[in-house]
Amino acid sequence: MAERVRIQKAIANAGLMSRRSAEDAISANRIKLNNNPVRLGDRVDVDKDSLTIDDIPIPVNPSLETHLLYKPVGVISSSSDTHGRKTVVDLIDSDKRLYPVGRLDADSEGLILVSNDGELTNRVTHPRYGITKTYIALVEGAPSRETLRRLTDGVELDDGAAKASKARVVEQQEERCLLELVMTEGRNREVRRMLTAVGHEVISLVRTSVGPLMDRTLKAGESRRLSSEEINRLLASGVM
Repeated sequence: MAERVRIQKAIANAGLMSRRSAEDAISANRIKLNNNPVRLGDRVDVDKDSLTIDDIPIPVNPSLETHLLYKPVGVISSSSDTHGRKTVVDLIDSDKRLYPVGRLDADSEGLILVSNDGELTNRVTHPRYGITKTYIALVEGAPSRETLRRLTDGVELDDGAAKASKARVVEQQEERCLLELVMTEGRNREVRRMLTAVGHEVISLVRTSVGPLMDRTLKAGESRRLSSEEINRLLASGVM
């Protein structure tokens, strides 16, 4: 039988807040256990039960891991590959069975999450939660204001309309341009297809952030495990 611990202890053990702060949150009716309000003294099975604060999941299960990885070009966003190509999971030092959170195509590089947390994966990848991903694209040509407006209004693709939340010029070079695009969904090669559709072929593409998470110290192929505070900040950045 799994051990059940007091809710404030489970939250404190996860490193999200102190026991006293957890007690205050419980008293303020901000904490729910399996979607039900809790009281001081209630206990939680960290392996099975779900806890939320302000309807945002609290990562209290010690077996759950989420890593932030800088994916190099040529590595695929998968847990395995029948053709023997290197995957994002191959780059993570863990004994857990992990999966990529969303996708980042093989020709692109940048930040991607790798996790065994199903709830986190759903919230980060499902468009309804609106957790953003930011990209820097080096493209051919000089996009006009009208082109930038098209990217945010919506571009019709083979699998439906796609649009950026924000699109801006970062730097105009001689015959190329650096663009920043903020997206809330991640269909297959979506950013590349959008930019091709508006007449600007992508030369290179880098994902610079996932929600509020960014780390300029990570080099290609390097990763680090996210803290409970970072996970909570990531989930809180979405739309409820």
